[in-house]
Amino acid sequence: MVAIEPITLANLALFKAVRLRALSDAPSAFGSTYARESQMSDEEWKNRAVRWNGEAGIGFLAMEGSEGCGIAGCLLDPGDGSRAQLISMWTAPPHRQQGIGRMLVEQVAAWARGRGAKRLHLCVTSSNQPAMLFYQRLGFVRTGRILPYPNDPALSKYEMARALA
Repeated sequence: MVAIEPITLANLALFKAVRLRALSDAPSAFGSTYARESQMSDEEWKNRAVRWNGEAGIGFLAMEGSEGCGIAGCLLDPGDGSRAQLISMWTAPPHRQQGIGRMLVEQVAAWARGRGAKRLHLCVTSSNQPAMLFYQRLGFVRTGRILPYPNDPALSKYEMARALA
């Protein structure tokens, strides 16, 4: 049975391990890199967990027993509280296509809705067709906004969004 739990200081080591697994497994899916984040200090990891305290941002881990098998985060747009951004979404390969990604997205959406957000946005790398299809199944549509992908100039990021009504 998979449970979704918030990222806190109490599960900081697990959060770090899952995040690094995500960066290693899907390097082109994130704006950061394994090389960068594996060098972050314990204090930087702690600050990230504190930033996701549920006020302007939140992070969730998908847990199967004591194993972290997924992660997702959300940040409210500081300039527009009606917008929230889904970030750091990942499900471990052996746990894909089991509804865990959907659970994570819906938990993020519920949190954002509870904070007053009306739309949930995300960016997906142009080469990640499975992720685009996954998000489309959850009601996200491309907004038409295309951004440069910071780690590879040959790729772009597509913005997608869905209403939180």
